[in-house]
Amino acid sequence: MKYSQLFGKATKDKNKDTKFASHYYLTKGGFIRESTAGRYYFLPLGWRVHEKIKRVIKEEMDRAGAQEMITPILHPLELWKETNRTNSAGFELTTLEDRRGAQFALGGTAEEMFVDLVRRFQLSYRDLPFNVYQFSTKFRDELRSRGGLLRVREFTMKDAYSFHADENDFKREYDLMAKTYSKIFERLGLKTLMVAADNGYIGGEYCHEFQTECELGEGRFFVCADKSYAAHEDVAEFKLNEINPNEEIKKFEIIDQPEWVQTMADNVKHYDKDESHFLKNVVYKTDRSELIIVTIRGDLDVNPIKLQHLLNKQPNLTVHQLEDASEEDLNKIGTKTGYVHSWGHENVIYVADDSLRTVRNFIGGQKEKTTDSFNVNYGRDFKHEIEGDVAMAQDGFLAKDGQGKLIEKHGIEVGNIFQLGYHYTKLMSGATFTDQDGQEKPYYMGCYGIGIGRTMAAIIEKHHDEKGIIWPDVVAPFHAHLVSLDGAEKQGQNVYQQLSEVGVEVLWDDRDESAGAKFADADLIGIPVRLVVSNRTKDKVEYKHRTKTETELLEVEEVIKRLKTNG
Repeated sequence: MKYSQLFGKATKDKNKDTKFASHYYLTKGGFIRESTAGRYYFLPLGWRVHEKIKRVIKEEMDRAGAQEMITPILHPLELWKETNRTNSAGFELTTLEDRRGAQFALGGTAEEMFVDLVRRFQLSYRDLPFNVYQFSTKFRDELRSRGGLLRVREFTMKDAYSFHADENDFKREYDLMAKTYSKIFERLGLKTLMVAADNGYIGGEYCHEFQTECELGEGRFFVCADKSYAAHEDVAEFKLNEINPNEEIKKFEIIDQPEWVQTMADNVKHYDKDESHFLKNVVYKTDRSELIIVTIRGDLDVNPIKLQHLLNKQPNLTVHQLEDASEEDLNKIGTKTGYVHSWGHENVIYVADDSLRTVRNFIGGQKEKTTDSFNVNYGRDFKHEIEGDVAMAQDGFLAKDGQGKLIEKHGIEVGNIFQLGYHYTKLMSGATFTDQDGQEKPYYMGCYGIGIGRTMAAIIEKHHDEKGIIWPDVVAPFHAHLVSLDGAEKQGQNVYQQLSEVGVEVLWDDRDESAGAKFADADLIGIPVRLVVSNRTKDKVEYKHRTKTETELLEVEEVIKRLKTNG
């Protein structure tokens, strides 16, 4: 490809309004352009990379025995209603109606579509298992798009769905997909860690994310030093420490307290005790406007995901979303911020975190204008019907087994694998196969996703320097970036033609620009090998790898040999 003819060249714009190298370099280098917030054009350079990432994924999925297909992007809305995901995923779901009045959802994920397809066939145990996948455009009406391709509202995903007769067979496929994903990301130049995570509105009992470490990544997770434990903050568990187990349990009192004591910091200052000695109340509102008051140890934070799971285990409680309660919500139960009681409010649901059993003689819980409660002991002075672990893990906490400390990490989620079990096949009628005993049984399922654009961005976050992108060979838009200088266009044309004829993908910068401008653009675009021809090189070619400073002067035949070997 001649750079002079390429649509979407590098720009000289030096405005860097993002902290993400991938967003900056992809835009500046001529790979992508934003359409509207969270939606991007992939320009020719960017699309070449995009398709090469897909090729690696396809090769490994096919090698694992999965079969590629495609589903419609418009999903009949009744399928999402059948699984009640119009409620559980409603905040990300975009719907529309065609001229006949039929309602559709723009697909954000495709579990219902694949189950609907499979249930249309009269399958038996002899047809199982199978794994089918697609590369398909997905739509998610994210509240906030950010980081260029890292969080968008429209993107291409590889999503796969496996169907099994039972859990044991599924576990074999789950393990196979985990190994396949590790191989995919290894080939793409990404070192990943498999991290236990929350299934969210996808459903099922467990899942794992593939995180590549990145300080700016929005994924927060915890690992042990030996990597024997790795879990996303949403599900990370830890061992609660006992604060004062030997202290004598004292008599409950209501004591005078200065009016200026309003916040946790004020409590610490006034009583000269650390935060763990105080009760803390955090109030949430459900999507059904129920108020949830969580009572927790003062040095801990509430984990909304753990809380939601605990609530959904209770009879007659179904919580799809939680949000912070507003001041107006608090007023309805006769209180305000800073004055929420650990017991006694009416028309609320109280939840006790397990940490309440690790402290004797808490301070707080019944704050009034000039008083508060003192020597409060959970189980004696108050008790909540709903109890459980709803605390957020923190860096340095003991691991659940007590054998090491949790280390906080940040990363970019590039892939995920989910156990779905019977979640969809029991919600969707007729999603059954005939077992060898002649009985109709629901399929046991799993699903497996990789976001192509996000993976592209993650590759750059891990492979760049102050000059630009450093593409791994396997996904680089071209094998070589040819630069002709000092009027050596004829020599450049000759080298370009020889490389092209033997199948080497080459981008030839044939523009009438300075050497400095051409070299800067070559470094920005990040193609692995830069080739230079000029009056100085004569009939040879200057060969330089993007990651090295030294150059070599080679015959064209040697250049072709090296590029064919690497390409």
